[in-house]
Amino acid sequence: MTIGTNVFIAPNVGIYTAGHPMDVARRNQGLEYALPITIHDNVWLGGGVSLLPGVTLGEGCVIGAGCVVTKNVPRMVLFAGNPGRVVRPITDADKLKFG
Repeated sequence: MTIGTNVFIAPNVGIYTAGHPMDVARRNQGLEYALPITIHDNVWLGGGVSLLPGVTLGEGCVIGAGCVVTKNVPRMVLFAGNPGRVVRPITDADKLKFG
């Protein structure tokens, strides 16, 4: 797992790098795998976010509370839902909202 600078991580965030085979015989043998997770600079993870194995979060993105991230997230977007999806880009207009 790689985490950049100025990353905000709210309570109850789960960062899961491990997975298991779908095939029951191999899974029962104790086999598992791990995929990297990369979180770039200036990312905000809302409460209860789940990051699944192998995802990359682009610089400056915001992940909405309760989101399940199953795929890579572009930079500078609001990403939310279950499964997560791009809601909208983060723009200069967002600078004006909280003075």
